[in-house]
Amino acid sequence: MTKWQEYLPLYKQQLAETPLQKTYCSLLHYVRELAAFYAKATTQHYSIGNVSPGYMDFTYFPLVNDFLKARKLRFGIVLNHKELCFELRLMGQNADVQNEYRSLLKDTPRNKTLTKKPRYAELKIILVKEPDFSDLKKLSKLITKQADFHSHEVLNFLEKN
Repeated sequence: MTKWQEYLPLYKQQLAETPLQKTYCSLLHYVRELAAFYAKATTQHYSIGNVSPGYMDFTYFPLVNDFLKARKLRFGIVLNHKELCFELRLMGQNADVQNEYRSLLKDTPRNKTLTKKPRYAELKIILVKEPDFSDLKKLSKLITKQADFHSHEVLNFLEKN
C-alpha cells in the first residue's frame, strides 16, 4: 500500500466536513481575476500568461517581456498557499539559467538573508504578507502596485549586471 493511500480517508473527510475545496476554488478564481486586473492596470509592459493552479502549494501567473524572454526568465505573481501571502518571483526556464541567475542574485540584499533557495525561483519578494480578501479590488490594486515597483527594480538591476 502506498503511503498516500493511508491519507485518502482523511482527504475525503476534509472535503466533506470543511470548506477546504470551496476555499481553494475561490482562491484560484481570485488569482485568475487578479491576472486580468493586472493586465489592465499595470504600468509595465508584460505579456501575462495563463494561471497555473499548482498543487495547493503555489498558484501563479507569469509575466514576461522581451528583455526577460531573451534571457529565458519570467516573473511570477504567486499565491503561496502555505504562507497565504502574495509574492513576486523571478524564475529561470531551465537548470542552467537558474544556476546563472542564482549566482548573480545570491549576494543581493533580498537574497542575502535567505538560508535556502526559494522553491521554483531565483528571487522571491513578498508583495503582500497578510492579504485582506474582504476587499478584492483594493487587494488587487495593492498587489499590482507592489509588483510593478519591485519588478521594475529587479529589471534595472538585471540590465546593469
